[in-house]
Amino acid sequence: MNPRPRTIVAVGGGSFRTYPGNALDTWLLARTGSPRPRVAFLPTAAGDPEPALEAFTRSFLERGCEPTVVRLFQRDVIDLTALLLAQDLVLVSGGNTANQAAIWRVHGVDQILLAAYARGILLAGWSAGGLCWFESGLTDSFHTTALAPLSGLLGVLPGSFCPHFDSEENRRPLYHQLVGSGALPPGYAADDGVGLVFEDGVFREALSFLPGASAYRVEPHAAGVRETRISARFLARD
Repeated sequence: MNPRPRTIVAVGGGSFRTYPGNALDTWLLARTGSPRPRVAFLPTAAGDPEPALEAFTRSFLERGCEPTVVRLFQRDVIDLTALLLAQDLVLVSGGNTANQAAIWRVHGVDQILLAAYARGILLAGWSAGGLCWFESGLTDSFHTTALAPLSGLLGVLPGSFCPHFDSEENRRPLYHQLVGSGALPPGYAADDGVGLVFEDGVFREALSFLPGASAYRVEPHAAGVRETRISARFLARD
């Protein structure tokens, strides 16, 4: 038997809080292959907000999982390595990607996630939780209304990423500009509700729980930049 591929799902936006019971979460849980998946939630980018932690726990208990919240602002776990490497799925929240990267480094979570990836633990996240797996991307980490390139991320996935491609009007033109100029490497963008599935570092497909949402490949071109739309397979809600 071939070993299960190392899989990351980078989501453009939307989660169990904004879209309770969404079909992508259902797909992720099924992908673990476990009848009672162990799911850890890393809400670092959002600052470990209690409403999100409560929503995660409630939602994934209802789905028959064993949910665990990993707090780093008021850390209540000594051995993070043992905890995270015992999971079937690790979910990473949206929020401030730059702050998340710095806090992960201090607590050693970046290295643990790399080890989790090597072990084949399913990894996923939306917005900042989708961007963090790439080498670089477009972020609002430094100002709520001013986007900027960000590098030095986990780098498990090559190139760059831009979330919220359809829901924030300034994302597309700036991402085009930065990729076209070489300030960001070629990469992928995703509308809200779209997850990009990567296996062993290679893009495999786009999945969507919102009708009409898409993914995109963005590359430099002689004319400046080329955007190629990638149709997303729609996941109907049960």
